[in-house]
Amino acid sequence: MQSRHEVWIRIVNDIRNCRLCPLHSYRRNPVPGEGSLDTDVVFLGEAPGRKEDETGRPFVGAAGQLLNKLISDIGLDRSKVFITNVVKCRPPNNRDPKDEEIRACSVHTNAILSLIKPKVIVTLGNHAGKYVFEFLGNRKWLGVTKARGKVYEISLRLGFNVKVIPTYHPAAALYNPQLRHNLESDFKLISKALSEVREGRKAMTLLDFFKSR
Repeated sequence: MQSRHEVWIRIVNDIRNCRLCPLHSYRRNPVPGEGSLDTDVVFLGEAPGRKEDETGRPFVGAAGQLLNKLISDIGLDRSKVFITNVVKCRPPNNRDPKDEEIRACSVHTNAILSLIKPKVIVTLGNHAGKYVFEFLGNRKWLGVTKARGKVYEISLRLGFNVKVIPTYHPAAALYNPQLRHNLESDFKLISKALSEVREGRKAMTLLDFFKSR
């Protein structure tokens, strides 16, 4: 049986060799994602930008700096979470990813989520929100403006349940600073959701203890 790290290496190689959509012909480096494979929380963005394409790492530009601060402000460490996008190659001219590109890349996105099995998924932007709600959760997506500010319990077709927290992409707050407050407010929901996950674990551990007596 392969270890989690070995499965991750296979996923990365699959992404590097992927030709499932035309985006591979535009990329300099694919951006599989990075972080802890043992984390409870995955941040799912939209697509790599120029800096990400240059480095092969997600969220390393200006939007990434804001994301790092938002993560740090709620007491988390970027290295202890996992960050990826619904497409792993940069679209030309930084355009939005197309639905068919997101669907093509879903084989990789789903492999990552199935490997980590997070308890919480934070969707950054409309494309990520739509992917988790409609493609994975069979739930209607109303757009990030209407969906944000809440925690959703969703049963994914990958075979596990998650708490989903939709919010704006950090890049949106760079162009529209008024959204910064909404982002900060939504990130506080992450702390609450993770606390509920930990409390649930404690309760299960206690239950197992009494069952074993």
